[in-house]
Amino acid sequence: MSSMFGKPRATSSAADRHLPSLLPECNVAILGCRGSGKSALTVKFLTKRFISEYDPNLEDTYTSEETVDQQLVLMKVMDTADQDTPVNCERYLSWANAFMVVYSIDNKGSFDGCHQYLDIISLHSKGSQHDYPILLLGNKLDMEQYRQVTKAEGVSLAATYGCLFYEVSACLEFEAVQHVFHEAVREVRREMERNLPARPLFITEERPFLHLAAPTAVASKHGVASCTLNTLSTVNYKEIPSVAQAKLVTVKSSRAQSKRKAPTLTLLKGFKIF
Repeated sequence: MSSMFGKPRATSSAADRHLPSLLPECNVAILGCRGSGKSALTVKFLTKRFISEYDPNLEDTYTSEETVDQQLVLMKVMDTADQDTPVNCERYLSWANAFMVVYSIDNKGSFDGCHQYLDIISLHSKGSQHDYPILLLGNKLDMEQYRQVTKAEGVSLAATYGCLFYEVSACLEFEAVQHVFHEAVREVRREMERNLPARPLFITEERPFLHLAAPTAVASKHGVASCTLNTLSTVNYKEIPSVAQAKLVTVKSSRAQSKRKAPTLTLLKGFKIF
């Protein structure tokens, strides 16, 4: 057995080790000012444990196989280590499928710092002409008595940038933290579905295909006269034989179709009647 952050992971066979490459991947970058709780949220999601002290200069990417809505996904989480302003943003902008921007509800400065990250992601989306899901997280909900950022302020900021908004706590229920990470996966899936190329729509319709001259007698190779058609109509996208090789077939409509005298239709052999 091996572990990462204390989370037991069973050793796998050689065949199983190739499984992650077959799974769809979702890359999520966790952004925010120092002390907002990015690492605590990451570790809570991966291990269900709360650890309060972290090295603020440590940045790493972690991998976890998750089941989201009965579908397996290889989820990669980049716990970034920016101090108080975005630095070297290309490392996560070009990598992530979704972004979580985190602030602490008991620190107004961390909330104000979110604007810079949201602006950078918005500019990146416009430049790449691709919408990246963004989740704005108000962390440390357990510090409600020291709140400096109201929930309404968080909702308003999220609406301004068109992102989802949640308030969570890394030291409270694991399910709430897991939900926001899984919601990031769902948003990535929705965005991928919206960007799928549209399938072409083919409409089959009856329309005149070929107009010929008035019926005239045409001498065949054996001297027997045949006639041409005024209008040749067939279903679109059907291949028609050449007029010179076509045989004439006479078909009478069923009495069940009409009580009037059944008309006589002259068609080319090989065509269906619709």
